[in-house]
Amino acid sequence: MADDALLKQLEESTKDAVRHQAETLHSILQHQSGVRYLQRYLSDVDDQNAPIDAATFRRSVPLSSYDDYADYINQLADGACSDDHLLSVDPLVCFFYSSGTSSMKPKLIPYFDSALSKAASYIAHQGSAAVLRRFFPPRPEVNRRLAFIYADSITTTKGGFKVMAASSFPLQNSSSNANRSLFTSLTSSKEVILGSNVEHQMYCHLLCGLRNSDYVDAIHAPYAPGLIKALGVLESKWEQLCEDIRKGFPCLEIDDVLMRDSVVEVLDGPQPDLSNRIRLICEEKDWGGILHKLWPNVRYIRCITTGSMKQYYSKLKYYAGVIPLLGGDYFSSECCVAINLDIKQPPDMTKFVMLPTAAYFEFLPFDSTENKVVGEETVDVSGVEVGKMYEVVVTTYRGFYRYRLGDIVRVVDFYNSSPLLEFVMRAPKTSYEIVSEGDLMAAVESFQPLLRNIMGMEVEIVEFTSFLDFDLSPKRLKIFVEVKDCDMFSQDKLQESILLLRKCCSALEDSLGSIYKVQRDKGEMHPLSLSILKRGSFDRLLQGAIKNGAASQYKPPKIIRNRDIVNVMEGYVLVTICLESLCA
Repeated sequence: MADDALLKQLEESTKDAVRHQAETLHSILQHQSGVRYLQRYLSDVDDQNAPIDAATFRRSVPLSSYDDYADYINQLADGACSDDHLLSVDPLVCFFYSSGTSSMKPKLIPYFDSALSKAASYIAHQGSAAVLRRFFPPRPEVNRRLAFIYADSITTTKGGFKVMAASSFPLQNSSSNANRSLFTSLTSSKEVILGSNVEHQMYCHLLCGLRNSDYVDAIHAPYAPGLIKALGVLESKWEQLCEDIRKGFPCLEIDDVLMRDSVVEVLDGPQPDLSNRIRLICEEKDWGGILHKLWPNVRYIRCITTGSMKQYYSKLKYYAGVIPLLGGDYFSSECCVAINLDIKQPPDMTKFVMLPTAAYFEFLPFDSTENKVVGEETVDVSGVEVGKMYEVVVTTYRGFYRYRLGDIVRVVDFYNSSPLLEFVMRAPKTSYEIVSEGDLMAAVESFQPLLRNIMGMEVEIVEFTSFLDFDLSPKRLKIFVEVKDCDMFSQDKLQESILLLRKCCSALEDSLGSIYKVQRDKGEMHPLSLSILKRGSFDRLLQGAIKNGAASQYKPPKIIRNRDIVNVMEGYVLVTICLESLCA
C-alpha cells in the first residue's frame, strides 16, 4: 500500500473511533467465540446466537492481569493443550518476552497466527514507517541504517515453541523478500544481528557502522538505554575500533566465527585513511555531538525516550548534537496501542494517537494523588476526559481479554475523535506502593544538579532504581544510584564524599511526592537510605536479563519488586547514607 493510502486509512480510522472500536470488539469476540478463557464468563449470556455488545462483555468478563493467564500460558508452552483453544482459536506460533523489568525473568506473551491481528498490525507498523518517510524521504545514495538490534537469546519451551523478544521476530525469517530488504538496508551483517554475545554484537555494530559512515542515513535502537550503552562502548573502545578498521579485521576478542567472518567482509580490507579520520575525531575526547562528527550524513536518531526512558534524553542530545532525536510509537508486546504522528517532539511533548482498529481499549481512572486506580469501573473511548489519567486495558486479537496493560496515560486532547495520549509511567503493582515511577524520576532529576553543585561537575548519575523494604518496621525506601567514574568515590576520598552526600540526601527525600511525605511525617516510614553503587552494577543486572532472554527489550527497572534483585544490588554498594545515621 502506498504511503498516501496508508496515512489516509489511519486518518479515517480516527474520525469515528467509537464505531471502529465497536467493530473491533465484535470482530474479536466473533472470531474467538470458542476460546475456553472467554467461555468461562460468556456461557451464561442469555442469547448465545446474538452478538455480544460492549456493555455485556464488560459486565460479564472481569478485568485481568498476567497472573490470570499464567496457567494457560504454561500449558501452551508445554504443548499440553495445543488444540483446546485455551486463549485463541488461531494456531500458536511462538512466545514473546515481555519488556517488563521489575523481576529478572520476563513474562511470556503468546503469539498466535491471527490474520485479523496481522491486518491491524500492518496498518500500525506500515503507517509508522509512512510517517517517518513523510518527514525524511528516502535518499538513494545515503540509505543505510546503523541499528543496534539483536535477534538474541532464542530459547525453546518444553512444547517446542521458540521464545524471543518481539523485536527479534521479523529478523528470524531472513528468507522473505521484506526481511532480505531489511538486512540489506543495515550497516551490520545478518550474522552480527543473529549473534549470541550482546557485547560483541554491540562492538561489531559500531565497527560496521564506522566502516560505512558516509552512507549512514539514520541511527536506531529500540530503547534509549541500549543506545547509551553502545555509545559508552564507543567512548571506551574507540582506539581498538580504529585499529580494527586500520587492519581490516576485528580484534581477537570477537570469537564467533560466523560473525567475525561477516565483519571482515564488511570491512573490505585495511582502511588506514578512514581509521586516521576516526582517530583524529575521537582522540579529542569531546563526545558532545560525536554522532554528527563520525556520521556526517545522518539525518535522525530514533529510539524510545518517553516514560522511564526520559532520563536518557539529555545524554542522547549531548551525543547527537545537531541531529534530531525522534520519538517512537506506543506499541507493546501484546498489541499496538497508539501511533506518534509528530515524531520530532521531545519526550515531554510526545503525544500518541490511539489506534481504534488495533485492539479494543478501555480505561481505568487513575488518581495520581493516591497513586492508584479508582475502583474497577472502566470507561471506553467515548468516556475518557481530557486532563485525566487512566490505566490502559486491552482486549486483543491474540488472546488477552480486558487485560490490564500496566501503563498509565494522560488524555491530553483528541485527534479527530480518537484520544491523544501522553505516556506517564508504569502502573503501581499494589496499593502499598507509595512512590510512583514518576515521583522517583522527578526526585532524581532534581537531585542530579544538587549533587554536581556539592560534589563537582564530573559527578554524573548513570542509572538508579528503588526498593520499598517491608521487612523493616517501619518500612524504608531504598534508592540505589550508580555514578560515572569519579575521584570523589575513590577510597581515599570516600569519607569526604559521605559528608557531602549527607547534605543533599534530605533534598532527595523531600522530592519524593506527597504520599511519601505524608507517611514519613506520620512516622510510618524509616528515613530514606541512599546507596552509591560500584561502577558497572547495572551492567550486571543487564547480564542477568540477557541470560533470561530480554537483551533487546531490556529496560532498567525504576522500581524493584523482587528481593533477589535487591540482594544483587546490595552486593555492589560502595556506601549507604541514611538520614539518621551512616549505614555503610
